[in-house]
Amino acid sequence: MTIAVCLKQVPNTTELRLDPRTNTLIRDGVAAVLNPLDEFPLEAALRLRAAVGGRVTVLTMGPPQAEAVLRKAVAMGADDAVLVSDRAFAGADTWATSLTLARALERSGPYDLILCGKQAIDGDTAQVGPGIAAHLGSAQITGVTALRCGADGLVAERLLDGGTALLRVPRPAVLTILKEANEPRLPSLAGRLRSLRLSCRRLGLADLGLAASAVGLEGSPTRVVRIAVPAVSRRQTRLEGEPATVAAQLAAVLRRSST
Repeated sequence: MTIAVCLKQVPNTTELRLDPRTNTLIRDGVAAVLNPLDEFPLEAALRLRAAVGGRVTVLTMGPPQAEAVLRKAVAMGADDAVLVSDRAFAGADTWATSLTLARALERSGPYDLILCGKQAIDGDTAQVGPGIAAHLGSAQITGVTALRCGADGLVAERLLDGGTALLRVPRPAVLTILKEANEPRLPSLAGRLRSLRLSCRRLGLADLGLAASAVGLEGSPTRVVRIAVPAVSRRQTRLEGEPATVAAQLAAVLRRSST
């Protein structure tokens, strides 16, 4: 089984900077770390490979330094890595990102299964995985908490508000994996050594057959128009006395503040 895992590099949260012109994150020169929620689909892919055989390829879209998260994934056990990198991709929203990744998956695949994390911690949109499925025209299942291969094929357990649902997974398909699915492994020594010898495949705009107007900031139908820091006003009230008296005073303060 050929499995692709889409990863995202997120900036070190202690070094966030915004471009004052485009209101997008400045990623150049900022340390990139693997999005924590992307470790769960990677672990799911590695376990599935162990059960049925196959190959796991990891992909990320970003600047050249994003290769670091691919090396970590290879150290954890991935077989191959693809870096989707071009200055034309900068500033992409979730639509342009999912389109770019979908074309990269078509060029580097085909894949039987594409796994994504629930969301990235720097955006929290949870839109890229479903967007990839839409651009590929593939079946999709979100919120997967378990994935196994049975006699009747792949079966996914999907988290619902009131319980879970068991779904047979057609192929090819795109799944988003939740953190409840597993406990990600640590990189092994052998994996770290192999990651040092890694030669990432690279795909740019010219390789994907997309127009520059369809990707990056130019191809993004949504924009951050303005950024404002909300003003926070804090008042302190000190209450002393017997518990019953203090409780009544506190209730009065809360009623006044809510009006």
